[in-house]
Amino acid sequence: MVKTNVLSRNISGLIILTLGIYISIKSFSENYGTALFYGIPLIIIGIFIFFNKKEDNIEKIKRR
Repeated sequence: MVKTNVLSRNISGLIILTLGIYISIKSFSENYGTALFYGIPLIIIGIFIFFNKKEDNIEKIKRR
């Protein structure tokens, strides 16, 4: 069984990464240099979301 958090993280990371790659490729093919301003950060954020595993760790409650 796949955890819901892992599944949603992979889906959202993949969508953002795909959108960033699409915007970057479109900016090169149509000479829109300003689109790279949006495409490259989306690629970085998508990679970070896709490979972030620290979010799944649950810290134990520290009691006094």
